[in-house]
Amino acid sequence: MKVSDILRVKGGTLYTTHPLETLHRAVETMSQFDIGSLAVMEHGELVGMLTFREVIHTLARNGGALGEKTVRTVMDDHPMTCTPETELEQVRPMMLERHTRYMPVMDNKMLMGVISFYDVAKAVVDSQNFENQMLKAYIRDWPAEDEAQPAAPAR
Repeated sequence: MKVSDILRVKGGTLYTTHPLETLHRAVETMSQFDIGSLAVMEHGELVGMLTFREVIHTLARNGGALGEKTVRTVMDDHPMTCTPETELEQVRPMMLERHTRYMPVMDNKMLMGVISFYDVAKAVVDSQNFENQMLKAYIRDWPAEDEAQPAAPAR
């Protein structure tokens, strides 16, 4: 299974912000749409990712206040990315190794979407469930021993 399969199921909605946007406004957007990340775009290019992790670290450092910080001051400016053709078997260890919950999907310099660790886990579980159903159906339709052997000639 490829990352493009996840994007096809997720649909085309993509939430973005600008690096000069206030952190407060970005958090409002994340809350409004119940999302954990925003792709940070400038001049049509991905320049970073803002996730709830960066927001929480900022809150912890500032006594629970966001202040007047901009997205640029707290975003991850070197997010790990993948392509639509990346296999899920490659994505899982990448996300686990870097503790990444959200990964931008890039086709050259074009942002195609963002996948989450939840999206990857759901795709794996769905794939395993489908495979299990197919195996169970195959086993149920397994020919009986008597049917599988040609009848012995009568003597």
